[in-house]
Amino acid sequence: MGVIYYDHGLLAWILIGLIAGWLTGTVTRGRGFGCFADTILGMVGALIGGWIFSKLGITTFGFFGSLAAAFVGAVVLVAVARLFAGSRN
Repeated sequence: MGVIYYDHGLLAWILIGLIAGWLTGTVTRGRGFGCFADTILGMVGALIGGWIFSKLGITTFGFFGSLAAAFVGAVVLVAVARLFAGSRN
């Protein structure tokens, strides 16, 4: 089973969360959700992505590995939220 290596300080996690949240906002609706919401989305996504990666046996290291896991988790989080919230269109 893969192990996710998360050894970042708080500032790095905020940066990873901000970037992952912004990327997710850009991919899923064409723009971000706002700086604070992007950061929270990315940080929660990092937890979800870490769990998904560990279940799939994917091992990540460093900043870019954490960013990839956070992005995947944030996309999953947005997709699930949209299933329950419905469409705004």
